[in-house]
Amino acid sequence: MTDSATAAIRIVLADDAVLLREALAGALAAAGFAVVGQAANVPELIALVDRELPDVVVVDVRMPPTHTTEGLEAARQIRLAHHRIAILVLSQYVETRYAVDLLRDDPAGIGYVLKDRVTRVSDLADAVRRVAAGGSVIDPEVVARLLGRPRNHSPLDELTAREREILGLMAEGRSNQAIADRLVLELKTVEGHVRAIFSKLDLEPTAEDHRRVLAVLAYLRS
Repeated sequence: MTDSATAAIRIVLADDAVLLREALAGALAAAGFAVVGQAANVPELIALVDRELPDVVVVDVRMPPTHTTEGLEAARQIRLAHHRIAILVLSQYVETRYAVDLLRDDPAGIGYVLKDRVTRVSDLADAVRRVAAGGSVIDPEVVARLLGRPRNHSPLDELTAREREILGLMAEGRSNQAIADRLVLELKTVEGHVRAIFSKLDLEPTAEDHRRVLAVLAYLRS
């Protein structure tokens, strides 16, 4: 089933694995998105983006010729040239360093998702919609690794275990209602925890979405 919001989203795909790329393109088109171009390497991707000016770019981290970080560098280049274009980076492995490097400057409209996750079309479509709307999406496996890594003292240390759990779900791009559903909590309870997170991270009252992005940014930088 499609909706007007999905149908309006124009996507460029970049992956050198042609079978995967075609499968993703077909799945996204079937979900109602407009796939306006596909690229097998970074030069093709940059040219496509400059020509089509899509809403979202979906790109593999590892692209030719070295299959290391070419896709990540392309994502940065695209954001510098076209800040309004959202980026959804796909990775074969849990590489927290890549996720943090991509998201730490401005996570709005940025996502980092494992390829295993995008085999479920509903998850992929949801991630595309979230970044297209200006949200940030971090794969749950990456969030788990980030939560478990050693860190210096930071305002995050003041958060309760439940608040850290909710902040992790916020980092995945989930709304308050989605968090409430996931944790089987009342919406007003989640809203109270979110307010506490904003207060402990010293985020001044502004637009809710903006503060959510800043909270995720604090989480990534810690």
